[in-house]
Amino acid sequence: MSSGPTAESPIYGPFFGVMGAASAIIFSALGAAYGTAKSGTGIAAMSVMRPELIMKSIIPVVMAGIIAIYGLVVAVLIAGSLEAPPTYSLFRGFIHLGAGLAVGFSGLAAGFAIGIVGDAGVRGTAQQPRLFVGMILILIFAEVLGLYGLIVAIYLYTKQ
Repeated sequence: MSSGPTAESPIYGPFFGVMGAASAIIFSALGAAYGTAKSGTGIAAMSVMRPELIMKSIIPVVMAGIIAIYGLVVAVLIAGSLEAPPTYSLFRGFIHLGAGLAVGFSGLAAGFAIGIVGDAGVRGTAQQPRLFVGMILILIFAEVLGLYGLIVAIYLYTKQ
């Protein structure tokens, strides 16, 4: 085994792994932040007229926060397996990049969906309380998009 970079393990190989870890947390945190902000503005607007519903309306914000946890898990997994070029192949770098992008972009999409549904849902629930169960179901379907990205990312991660 050589002591320096090889054709299979070039010096720039870990760059892709680092970008995968960064993509996982950056994009999933962006989705979570958007979901929190959008749902939060709906909660604030709704709570002016119906302050008793504030705690019940926090659910979309909690669900948006979970999206960031998915990205954090994958980012920590990738960062924990980064190594110097002789032992870190270009293949592993690409796998880690793919895993980070999978969870990151699906988390971004899920966060957008949670934010939009959460905003409209809490405002609508203030006017028609029977809308609450429907809002929760739609939020679950939006949240599972991020979970699908996590599953794919973990599956990719295990292929190294």
